[in-house]
Amino acid sequence: MRIKILFSAAEDLHAGRLFYEKQGQGLGEYFFDSLFSDIDSLAIYAGIHPKVFGYHRLLSKRFPYAVYYTLDADLVVVFRVLDLRRDPARIRQSLM
Repeated sequence: MRIKILFSAAEDLHAGRLFYEKQGQGLGEYFFDSLFSDIDSLAIYAGIHPKVFGYHRLLSKRFPYAVYYTLDADLVVVFRVLDLRRDPARIRQSLM
């Protein structure tokens, strides 16, 4: 299974990395590695996650983030990686 990360998702990952790096040295790198590990797991587990707002939603194991993706044949497209502490209306708006 191939995984494609869109620019919007890459920006979300970068913003999260910067936020967590401000919280503590090395935490941003740990965040980045953890989320990429979650995204890499989609090569095996894509499609088993429930749909929310029209996208499959993978919940991160270590951070309050969700990976929103679609599945087309053998391609997983990661649209957004969003902080779940946000207002649900704002999350929905980010996915449109």
